[in-house]
Amino acid sequence: MDPQRLMSAFIACLGADNVITDPSRLHTYACDGLTAHAAIPGIVVLPETAQQVAQVVRTCVQHELPYVARGSGTGLSGGALPRSDGVLIVTSKMRRIIDVDIDERLATVEPGVINADISAAGAAKGFFYAPDPSSQQICSIGGNVAENSGGAHCLKYGFTVNHVRAVEVVTADGDVVNLGGDLADPLGYDLRGVFIGSEGTLGIATKVTVRLTPAPETVVTSLAAFATVDAAAECVSRIIAEGLVPAAMEMMDALAIEAAEAAVACDYPAGAEAVLIVEVDGPAVEVENENAAVAKLARDCGAFEIREAADAAERAAIWKGRKSAFAAVGRLAPAYIVQDGVVPRSRLPQILAAIAELSRAYGISVANVFHAGDGNLHPLVLYDDSSQQQRQRAEAVSASIMNLCLEYGGSITGEHGVGVDKARYMSAMFSADDLDTMQFVRAAFDPTGLCNPGKIFPTPRLCGEAPGPRKGVHPLVESGRADLW
Repeated sequence: MDPQRLMSAFIACLGADNVITDPSRLHTYACDGLTAHAAIPGIVVLPETAQQVAQVVRTCVQHELPYVARGSGTGLSGGALPRSDGVLIVTSKMRRIIDVDIDERLATVEPGVINADISAAGAAKGFFYAPDPSSQQICSIGGNVAENSGGAHCLKYGFTVNHVRAVEVVTADGDVVNLGGDLADPLGYDLRGVFIGSEGTLGIATKVTVRLTPAPETVVTSLAAFATVDAAAECVSRIIAEGLVPAAMEMMDALAIEAAEAAVACDYPAGAEAVLIVEVDGPAVEVENENAAVAKLARDCGAFEIREAADAAERAAIWKGRKSAFAAVGRLAPAYIVQDGVVPRSRLPQILAAIAELSRAYGISVANVFHAGDGNLHPLVLYDDSSQQQRQRAEAVSASIMNLCLEYGGSITGEHGVGVDKARYMSAMFSADDLDTMQFVRAAFDPTGLCNPGKIFPTPRLCGEAPGPRKGVHPLVESGRADLW
């Protein structure tokens, strides 16, 4: 099909205003929040209904065009990286809050609805949507489903998968199906769970039904300042070892604090090499006891100052520095790589010391800000992107941190996903059989391989090679025209 006829097909389906081909406008969609990976999409379309999404997908499949779904574009792994030879399906116009059912404690929304707006819709009735990524003011629920996003409060409340009852999905061949349903634990295979976190490789979410959580009776937010990172990390381990489960437990090191102070003047204690933000919520009596226990453990671990917010305004002030940290480091360096690895909480002191050593060895600054309660690290590797040498050093530090996470028994991702950025580490974490099994699942949903291709898995198999154990030597390898990775 020639480009003009393809354009006509999309315009007939969506209207001219929802089809973008102008080069200057296409640049807007070249990357997600991870700017190190960029590609100009061939065409951008902005459907407004599930039926339009389905028609676009059917057109892409009919003409063998790769396609990628994108929401607000806040992802940090290149999961929504477009294809220059394909179609970018942007769901940002699908922003209806379809229903808020307080009796059932459910909200049904379209994929472009902003995360924080779901909580706002339930607030008047005393409910909220628990998963809260740092970007919750701008990230959309479709992307949260694709990445199985977490956030500061995932320690107590869990990730997106724990709060989604059902998903309406446009499949890879353009059908509209529902995964999950009215039952909290539906019968049969958990295809809803398989879809959530699949990073847009199994289809496109067009409607999401999420669980609403009753607002807690009492919330207390505290900030503890420490003279060393080790002391703060030790405090994290001791809090969890005592059987306490705060709603959130976040940590920032001195460099992250410096950036936040410059950006938003958060007024954290002077001289702190690390701060720990701990939020406890629930019934008033329970919160009082748990908060007292946390404060005692912090003092025992050497906290030289502990602040307890007296009201919502002071809670917001404590969180302000943490919530702004990713953007704030732009004041310290022209560019940065944000990583997302996980280690057992007991290994936090060792890995933070190892990251500090990498920083010294490579001459590259690293700011640490992360979900300490579940060992989910977010090291920010700072560099000058005008220097090829600094870029290479930053990439080396970033890769070393990922390898350390695996060495310490952790994972290459906690909530940001794999995308294109971390696909190269998958074979270090999973066996060839594991990866083949994942590919079988993907092929079952997307036999054509057109749905968000090139994401999650390491170097793709040779063209035409099916998932499963390799049989014999591929002719291109035998002839020397290709390598097998």
